[in-house]
Order: sequence, then structure tokens, then C-alpha cells
Amino acid sequence: MTPRYPELRGRRVLVTGAASGIGYATACRFVAEGARVIALDVDTRALAASFPRSSESVHPIVVDVADYGAMKKAFGEIEARFGGLDAAFANAGISIRHAFLDITIEEWRRVVDVNLHGVFHTAQLAARSMVASDGGVVILMGSTNGMSAHPYYADYNATKAGVILLARTMALELAPKVRVNALCPGYVLTPMQRAEYTDDMLAAVNARIPLRRHAAPEEVAALVAFLASDEAAYITGQHIPIDGGETA
Repeated sequence: MTPRYPELRGRRVLVTGAASGIGYATACRFVAEGARVIALDVDTRALAASFPRSSESVHPIVVDVADYGAMKKAFGEIEARFGGLDAAFANAGISIRHAFLDITIEEWRRVVDVNLHGVFHTAQLAARSMVASDGGVVILMGSTNGMSAHPYYADYNATKAGVILLARTMALELAPKVRVNALCPGYVLTPMQRAEYTDDMLAAVNARIPLRRHAAPEEVAALVAFLASDEAAYITGQHIPIDGGETA
């Protein structure tokens, strides 16, 4: 594709959960824009399949975003190799479809560890790097699930609501040097979504969405690229739905 944002060329961009779904689509979009992408994921095999080796365009790092010590080590590697970051997309997340009364404490803690603690780890470490240099952009992965309740996702919903307020608070504290926004997709046809929903469930969801379909990961990636670009220079402290009209 023809780069849409020439200012992204050469910029250092971190993407977590980069081995599949929205993270992979976003990493590929930034590569197409000419950025240097640091691709983080906990899944060694999937990361190696998506990005077989380090190159000028992509540098893969295997790390669990929920492990603060491991993340600090990864950011030390990033500082040593790249000298900092210009943008970070804290995308890594998990969900488990289950009734509220059936959630185990282990499941609750793992969802919170990845979706909220992991986003905090990524955001704080990236922001510290940016504040210490020339500033930058931090984008957190929220969800329409953080804007209104969805049954069978109590733990996921709670973490995404937390991410939205985290982004808004960061934006207040870090302006004007660092812009921070939360991205709030609705239904996106990712491998995680496909694993949880049958064809009939997907069709039922699509019938409720004004645009009558799920988003493609590449459509979400396009919004991430825009928010990281200079064209979004006056956008901060927002939670931005991309949901086909679902929340309308």
C-alpha cells in the first residue's frame, strides 16, 4: 500500500499482542508506513511465524505484558537498540466467555493481569521513555465493552472500563508532551473472536450492527495509524469507538 502518513517513516513504534489479530494488522500497517516496529507477544511460536527474524522494519520480543519485571527488561532492550519510542499501542488482551457466577478467581486474575495491569505496564514504561525525550503518542486498547455492559464478559468489561479512564487520566497528566487515547473497537473478526463465537452467533451479532458486519483487523489498524500520525495532533484524552454504529 502507498504510505498515507509520511511522517511515520522511521518512527519507533511498539505494538503489544503483535502476533495475531488487531496487533498483527497494526504492526503490518506501521511497517507499510515505513515505521520501525517493536513487536511484543507472549506466544513464542506465533510471534516467530508472524515475524520470523529481526529486521530493519520489525524487531520481535517475546514477553508477557503482565510481568512487570520482564517488561522492564524488554524496555531496556528497546532503549539500548532504538534509543526510545515515538508511539506505543498497548493492544495485548484476552477474554474468556463465561457467566459471572462461573468466573474462577484464577480466570479473573489472569484477565485483569493482562488487560489492565499489562496495559498499565506498557503505558507507563512507554510514557516514561517519551517524557524523557521528545514526547510521543500512547494508544491503549479499550473496547465498547468498557462503555456499556455485555453479558458473559464481566471481567473483560471491568478491565476495559479501567483502560478508558487510565487513558483519560494519563492524557491530563502527560499533556502537552505525550498524547494518550483509548481505542474502543466493537466486534472485530479476530482469531480470538472466531474461537468464542459459532457461525450462528456471529450472524446474530451482525444483525444488530448498523453496518451488518464485524470490522476487519486492518480497519482498526488504520485508526491506530491515524492516531499515531501528526494529523491527529489535537486528539488526546479520548475513547474512540470503531464499531459499525453499534453504540449509536
